[in-house]
Amino acid sequence: MQRSKISVIGAGNVGSSLAQFLAIRELGDVYLFDIIEGIPEGKALDIMEGTPHWGADSKVVGFNTANEENYRHLEGSNVIIVTAGLARKPGMSRDDLLGKNVEVISGVARNIKKYAPEAIVVVVTNPADIMAYALYKVSGIKPEKILGLGGSLDSARFRTFLSMELGVSVEDISAFVIGGHGDDMVPFIRYSSAGGIPISNLISKERIAEIVKRTRMGGGEIVNYLKTGSAYYAPGISITAMVESILRDRKRIIPSAAFLTGEHAKHYGADGIFIGLPVRIGANGVEHVYDIDFSEEELSLWKKTIESVTSSCKKVDEFLSR
Repeated sequence: MQRSKISVIGAGNVGSSLAQFLAIRELGDVYLFDIIEGIPEGKALDIMEGTPHWGADSKVVGFNTANEENYRHLEGSNVIIVTAGLARKPGMSRDDLLGKNVEVISGVARNIKKYAPEAIVVVVTNPADIMAYALYKVSGIKPEKILGLGGSLDSARFRTFLSMELGVSVEDISAFVIGGHGDDMVPFIRYSSAGGIPISNLISKERIAEIVKRTRMGGGEIVNYLKTGSAYYAPGISITAMVESILRDRKRIIPSAAFLTGEHAKHYGADGIFIGLPVRIGANGVEHVYDIDFSEEELSLWKKTIESVTSSCKKVDEFLSR
């Protein structure tokens, strides 16, 4: 049986960690792309040389995209993960960063459209929901074949913190987060449980609020420790879970940035944007969006995150029209 082909665009800490996890899980052959000469080739070879100890037969190869012709190696990809982009630097506004990353994503999107328009694309570049929108607008790929990271990582962090608080296995923690990937995310306490027992029965309201706050600041907490970098292990594992559900058609429900349209758009109060939602992920990408009910407090938070994402998508439209 022919192995799946997985392309990772961006060989920084997230992309290279992801490539290693994908190879170890033997989800397919991994093609690593980066614009910096030597980085994708060297990291791919390093990962490949370690696979014998795992008994993993995945092939890992790297390509330098400073020579844009190397994007031709995207051809035949089943899944493409986009991690390429810039980190915010001192003196750079959020709009400056947004504009720079829209430019990066646009170039990537044009090459995906040219060489692998049938692939399912997972967008990781921050802000992932906004970059998923930009990739969709430039590539013209069907929106159900595009997902953005966010809820998968945020939900993992939320589950981790709840597990730590209760001293129980993370396997027994069921919880999820939707909305934008950042301060506007919406953790759902009513849907959270430990072994089927509602979290609100086990943890005080005040302590839950502290855990929610830590979840919202999860990435920032790691940045404060590292000083010169950001998280990459948990993001890499969270992306791997999404890719595995696609390639092995596992039909897992994983919160991810997905496109809102039709009846779901009416239910959630927004249309034509990508935002974190509970979705079923399978061989066809986003196979189903689940509608959930909001309490008054949750609805207020949801409207806030919708406004934020919608505003950023309008800025993307402005950048793309220039």
